Amino acid sequence: MLILLIGVGFVFYRLRSSSEAASKKESGNQTVSVGVVSVQQRDVPYYLTGLGTVTPYNTVTLHTRVDGQIMQVFFKEGQFVHEGDVLIQIDPRPYQVALDQAEGQLAKDQASQNDAKVDLNRYQTLWQDGVVARQQLDTQQATVGQYEGAIKSDVAQINSAKLNLVYCRITSPINGRVGLRLVDPGNIVHATDTTGMLVITQVQPIAVDFTLPEENLPEVVSEMRSRQLAVSAYNSDNKTKLGDGKLLTLDNEIDTTTGTIKLKSEFANANLSLWPNQFVNTRLFLSVKKNAVVVPSATIQTGAQGSFVYVIGSDNKAEVRPVQVDFNEGNISVIRQGLKPGEVVVVDGADKLQQGSAVTPHKSTLTSTSSASSSPSTDQQP
Repeated sequence: MLILLIGVGFVFYRLRSSSEAASKKESGNQTVSVGVVSVQQRDVPYYLTGLGTVTPYNTVTLHTRVDGQIMQVFFKEGQFVHEGDVLIQIDPRPYQVALDQAEGQLAKDQASQNDAKVDLNRYQTLWQDGVVARQQLDTQQATVGQYEGAIKSDVAQINSAKLNLVYCRITSPINGRVGLRLVDPGNIVHATDTTGMLVITQVQPIAVDFTLPEENLPEVVSEMRSRQLAVSAYNSDNKTKLGDGKLLTLDNEIDTTTGTIKLKSEFANANLSLWPNQFVNTRLFLSVKKNAVVVPSATIQTGAQGSFVYVIGSDNKAEVRPVQVDFNEGNISVIRQGLKPGEVVVVDGADKLQQGSAVTPHKSTLTSTSSASSSPSTDQQP
């Protein structure tokens, strides 16, 4: 009985081993279905990206230059105003009274001066006739001079009073947008107040300050020598374009704490999509890489030895090919070294492959042709 059981067990073991061997052989001959694309060569725009902050060209906090009560406010919060528009009227009556007093004093001093001049003429005649002493003539001449000085002082007082009347009308010094009102009609304001009455910001045009790594400085400076560089601003998710502008200048030093250089750009901001102190993503267009070798970024794999792709040869087997990526633009990668135009690379199913894996390739719907961004035309630069 024992011998019979041993025989049955041996037969079962041989059958199982044969089945597993056949299964492994079949598995070894199985091919992997992968999506592939062809390596292409074409022109690709080259951008530098950075984080920026929207900055108004001018920001003005309006203060009063005279003391008085606010009588009228001629603006609405959020209103766009122009240079010279009257915004606030301060009570002008005290300064009008001061003007009237100065004008009255001027008339009085002018009359006194005229009387002194008449007496001076008389003294000159009497001195020539020897009736009065020379000292009396000089005294009268000095009196005329004193009235001359008093008249100049009166004129200065009149101009000061007129200037105060001008200061009673608070006008906008720039074109811009009014912020929230800081004081209301009826309040008394003083020239010594530390807080202003309103803030005006210039938002058309508007500036965007952004930073780039110091390594990019040489190529930016080189391109700036030959043409005006274009800058685009995107929202925080880097998907919605907020506007197109132009690069104005670079800062005069590199920030040693971050290793970056600050750049300033200008945007027309016609649709008011850019707002002061708003954080934006910027794209600085530098050049077009001519005849660049490109593949979808999804083909790039990363391993211990760096970046690589799976290249499919004519024998339908996968080859691990190390590559050097120059830069990424959208969802395509520009290859500096490692691939040639026309070669076939795996874009779908690479996780199932290894060196020498047999594959069944099919054309992927993901193509690098539809992934490239168009470069801005040089004659359309802002």
